[in-house]
Amino acid sequence: MSRHPGYSPTGRQVLFEFVYQGAYVKVSAIDPETGTEVSIVGDPTRGREALKWVAANKLAYVLKRGGAKGGGATR
Repeated sequence: MSRHPGYSPTGRQVLFEFVYQGAYVKVSAIDPETGTEVSIVGDPTRGREALKWVAANKLAYVLKRGGAKGGGATR
């Protein structure tokens, strides 16, 4: 598991977490201001920057919609 700070398409700071499980990697993107977190699962051979791009765009989409509702997991 490793964490890397970065920036989203919206210009907000985003924290990334990478968890490797066999042939896959789970990438979580967290907005530290709102606590909103999203996750993706991808192929680690795609490279960290590509995976971060996908996760950051998913987070931007969720934030644009108003964030996670009801305190449950966000897909």
